[in-house]
Amino acid sequence: MTAVAAPVREERSLGRRSMLSFAGSATSALLGFLLVVVLARFLGDADSGIVLQAIAVFMIALGFARFGMDSTAVWLLPRLADDQPQQVRATAWFLIAVSGIAGSLCAVVVWIGAGFAAEADPADPLPAVVRVSAVFLPIAAMLLTALAVSRALGRIAEYVLIGGIGLPAARLLAVLAALLLGVALSGVMLAWALPAALALALALVVVARQLRGLGTGDGARFFGTALPTRTLGFAGPRVISAALEQMLLWISVLVVGAVAGAAAAGVYGAASRFVAAGMIVDSAIRVVFAPVFSRMQHRGAEGEVRELHRTATSWLVLFSAPVFLLLAIFAPVALSVLGPDFASGASTLAVMCIGALIAFLAGNVQTILLTAGRSGLAAINKAVVVTVNVALIPPFVAMWGIVGAAWAWTIACVIDALLAWCEIRFVLRLRIAPGAGFAALAVCLGSVGLSAMIARLVLGPSFVGLVVAAGLGLALFAAACRFGRIPLRLAGLAPPTPRPPE
Repeated sequence: MTAVAAPVREERSLGRRSMLSFAGSATSALLGFLLVVVLARFLGDADSGIVLQAIAVFMIALGFARFGMDSTAVWLLPRLADDQPQQVRATAWFLIAVSGIAGSLCAVVVWIGAGFAAEADPADPLPAVVRVSAVFLPIAAMLLTALAVSRALGRIAEYVLIGGIGLPAARLLAVLAALLLGVALSGVMLAWALPAALALALALVVVARQLRGLGTGDGARFFGTALPTRTLGFAGPRVISAALEQMLLWISVLVVGAVAGAAAAGVYGAASRFVAAGMIVDSAIRVVFAPVFSRMQHRGAEGEVRELHRTATSWLVLFSAPVFLLLAIFAPVALSVLGPDFASGASTLAVMCIGALIAFLAGNVQTILLTAGRSGLAAINKAVVVTVNVALIPPFVAMWGIVGAAWAWTIACVIDALLAWCEIRFVLRLRIAPGAGFAALAVCLGSVGLSAMIARLVLGPSFVGLVVAAGLGLALFAAACRFGRIPLRLAGLAPPTPRPPE
C-alpha cells in the first residue's frame, strides 16, 4: 500500500461508518421530531410543556448518572486495545457497573427532590411526572455506557440499531399508545422511559459478545492496577461537563417554563427539538471519529489529527448547513406541523439554527479536547457556558420573549466552541485549521441558502415554497459537491475505484 493510498483508504472507512452513523442519527432525529409532533397534537402547548420539562430534568440528571463512564470508554478503551488488550474486558464491565451505581444514587436524589417540589406546590403536575422517570436513570446510564463501550471497540452498526433506531422508535410507539389510551401525564412519561430497559438488555448482549470475541482478559488483574484510578481520574471532571452539556441543551426549557410558564416552555422546547434534529450530522461524526481521535492522539500523530479535524469539520458544516438554512428560512412552515399554538416560535427556531451553524464552524473541537484526556478543561468550559446561558435567559426573555432565550443559547454555544478551540491551540498546542469549514459553508449558502431565500420571497412561507427551495437547493448542492469534492474532502465518501484487470 502506498503512502497516499493508506490515508485515502482510512478516510473511506471513516466515510462508510459515518454514513451508517448518519443514517441512525437521522432516523433518531426523525423519530424524536415525530414524538414532539405527537405530544403537541395530543396534549397542546401547556401539557406537552410539562412532559418536555420532565424529559429535560431526566436528561440533565442522566448527565450525572452516567458518571462520565461513556466518555471514558471512548477515550480509554481504544488506548487499552493498543497497549493492554488483556485489560479491555474487565475495564468495560467496570465502566458499565459504575454507571449503574451512580445512576441509582441519582435516581434517589431526583426522587427526593421531586417530593420536596411537590410539597412546595401541590397543584404542580411536574414533580409527579419527574418521579416516574427517575426510576429509569440507572437503566439509561448503563445503556449509554454499554453502547459507548460497543462503539469504542469498533462496532457502529449495533450502536446505531439499538440507540439510534430501536430506542426512539419504541419510545414513539409507546407514547402514542399511552396517549390513545388517554392515560395521565405520568403514564405518558412511563411510556417514554420504559423502552430503555429492553434496549439495555440488548446492549449488554452485544457487549458480552464483543468482549468474548477479543479472546483476551481471562485472569487479568484490574483492581490491583492503576486502571481504576486512571478511569475515575478522567471520569471525575467528565461527570460535571457531561451534566453541564445536558443542562446547556435542556435547562433553557426549564428556565423559560419558570419565567414565562408551561406554554412558553412547550413552544421553546418544540423549537429546540427541531434544532436537535439538525444536529444529527454532529452526532454521527462524533460517534465515528471520537475513538479515532483518541487513538491518534495517544500515538502522538498530530499531523493526522489536524487532517482528520479538517475532514470532520468540512463534513460537519457541509451536511448540516442545508438543514439549518431551510429550518431558519422556513421556520413558520416547520412549526406549523405542530399546530397553531406553536407559530410564535418561528423566530426562536431561526435564531437557534443560526447559532448552531456558527458554532459548527469550529468543528468537533470538544471531541478533540476530551479524547486528549482534558476532561477538566471541558468541565470548566461547560460551567462557563451554562452560567452564561442561565444568567442571560431571564433578562433576555423579559425583553424579547422566548426569542431572547434563543439568543442566550446561541451566545453560550459560540462561547463553548471558542473556548475549546483556543484550548486546543494554546494548551494542547495543536494547530488546527480555523477556517476548515468555510468552503463548505460557501457551497451551502450559494446553493441551498440562495434557493431558499428566493423561494421564500416569491412563494412566501408556505409548504410549496419549502419543497421548491429544498428541491432546487439540493440539486445545486449536489452539483457543487460533485465538482468540488477535492477541496470539500469528499473523496472518502466516494466508492473505491475498481482496479483494472491485470
